[in-house]
Amino acid sequence: MADLTDTLAISTSGMKAQGDRLRLVAENIANADSTSSTPGGAPYRRKVILFKDVLDKQTGASMVKIAKRTTDNSAFQKKYDPSHPAADAQGYVTFPNVNPIVEMMDMREARRGYEANLNVVEASKAMLTQTIALLKQ
Repeated sequence: MADLTDTLAISTSGMKAQGDRLRLVAENIANADSTSSTPGGAPYRRKVILFKDVLDKQTGASMVKIAKRTTDNSAFQKKYDPSHPAADAQGYVTFPNVNPIVEMMDMREARRGYEANLNVVEASKAMLTQTIALLKQ
């Protein structure tokens, strides 16, 4: 039964990691059109999350953890709109480096990873329940 409980812990760490990734994607999408509050200032910068493999010393299992949260240093988008309050002296507004299509792909991947881990949790739970039922007989 220890292997099944280890499986639950591993899958739970995967679900947490994908949940954190999904929250970051939601933040990026929410700020996709956020501009600076000052003319010519820097807008919201896309955030990314990096995962790492961590050995759990208690179980000996490899767990997924967040290595770090960082920002995407790709270039901002500029659009000419001299009437915009955030426009610089040349009339250009700097927009975040968030691409909603990329964010949607990340969201889909995070959702699939979460669902896969959830399926493992459900299967492990069913197997534990069956094992306990057999031991009671």
